[in-house]
Amino acid sequence: MSEPEILVDARGHRCPVPTLRLRRALEAAPAGARVRLLADDPMARIDVPHFAAEAGAQVLDRSEAEGVLNFLVAKPA
Repeated sequence: MSEPEILVDARGHRCPVPTLRLRRALEAAPAGARVRLLADDPMARIDVPHFAAEAGAQVLDRSEAEGVLNFLVAKPA
């Protein structure tokens, strides 16, 4: 069975808080974990994929609905 997703709800926070919260969650998570980030700061569209690339993490899914950005990021195994 796969690890459950870790949810990081950073809605209502501005850059760089959503990315910092994502980084903290990934650092604390076990290898191979998946972290779902919710953010409503438009800068997250740029910041999250850039951070993931630098961290060696993979953005598995990204979507947007009603002004909320939703990213699913996998920590390297």
